[in-house]
Amino acid sequence: MQTLRFGDRGLFVQYLQTALLRAGEEPGEIDGIFGRRTERALIRLQERYGVRSDGVADRLTWAALWPYFVGSEFRTDRDGKTTAVPLDGGVVFTDLPYSAFLTACVLEGLTLRYPFLAKYSVGRSVSGRRIEAIRIGAGPLRVGVNAAHHANEWITTPLVLLFLERCAKAFTENGTIGGVPARRLYEQSTLTLVPLVNPDGVDLVTGALAEGDSFYESARALSAFYPRIPFPDGWKANIQGVDLNLGYPAGWENARAIKFAQGFTRPGPRDYVGTRPLEAPEDRAMYELSLRERYDRTIAYHTQGGEIYWEFRGTAPQGSRALAERFAEASGYTVANVSYQSGFAGYKDWMIEALHANAFTVEAGRGENPLPIEDLPSLYAENEGILTALLTT
Repeated sequence: MQTLRFGDRGLFVQYLQTALLRAGEEPGEIDGIFGRRTERALIRLQERYGVRSDGVADRLTWAALWPYFVGSEFRTDRDGKTTAVPLDGGVVFTDLPYSAFLTACVLEGLTLRYPFLAKYSVGRSVSGRRIEAIRIGAGPLRVGVNAAHHANEWITTPLVLLFLERCAKAFTENGTIGGVPARRLYEQSTLTLVPLVNPDGVDLVTGALAEGDSFYESARALSAFYPRIPFPDGWKANIQGVDLNLGYPAGWENARAIKFAQGFTRPGPRDYVGTRPLEAPEDRAMYELSLRERYDRTIAYHTQGGEIYWEFRGTAPQGSRALAERFAEASGYTVANVSYQSGFAGYKDWMIEALHANAFTVEAGRGENPLPIEDLPSLYAENEGILTALLTT
């Protein structure tokens, strides 16, 4: 974690301020500016936890704040056994830009609060960050959901995590999700969720990578070859400039020809297909996971446009069109066909062609990427019914 002090600015200052607020302190506005009010709140917290009270967020201070990132505090009994005790409120942050760090905190917090969830690593990104999956359910219908192939579509990460948390909570309380009993979903299906396919790219867009970081500067240099694409907000690719949703072995040569004709001939913010299918480690991780799991149904979440794509090269497995129409009815989105220029080498395309799964791309929400976190409530309301239908036999 970054060491933070008075005068610092950025995403991790927002995280610090949010954790202080959850801890009952008053850091002021959650604005990413480490001012005097944030400093005083931090000193008060340091005094409470017996760490050096200097107003500097160092390693020991971040450790003291850890319960407020994972949503549980840790208590040790007389026998030395440590138990995680849930704090008030939910685990998923719904008012902050996401990053690899925040996603890891949420996944850890969900497994602490709901031990029947299984979390595991499926690979690593270019920079070595873990790409993690989390599983819920014990049913025969095998379902995969992933989010944030594209960096500036990071809002899909809290979208799918919020659905997972509400499913788990409804299961423990014998409640419903999307009008369906959660226990029925748990018994009918097994959901494997990969909430952050592109951790490096998301960190670039949301500010977890700061100017001066070698990966940040490398991406900025690549972006300079595409001056019409704003940096970093227009960045969709992984940190090496490869578009992850153009890297799967399903008409990859077609995608290459189309994107090269459009001018995307070298690594950059978007639409560069790489030198071969599955060149990017993030794509390889998803490929290998999907081969192991052999999903019956999948959704790859993107933004924006309010559309549902369901076929590849004019074909789809039996039942795909009917499912897409159920999704549309639940969300108000439109069932659509992908344009030829965008119709190859995506995750959905490969799942349909190679594994014959009912596979979909959902372009959630409307507006301009990156959608602001303030859109999350409406995005969730639109997509809860889609995800519930995906898990329903």
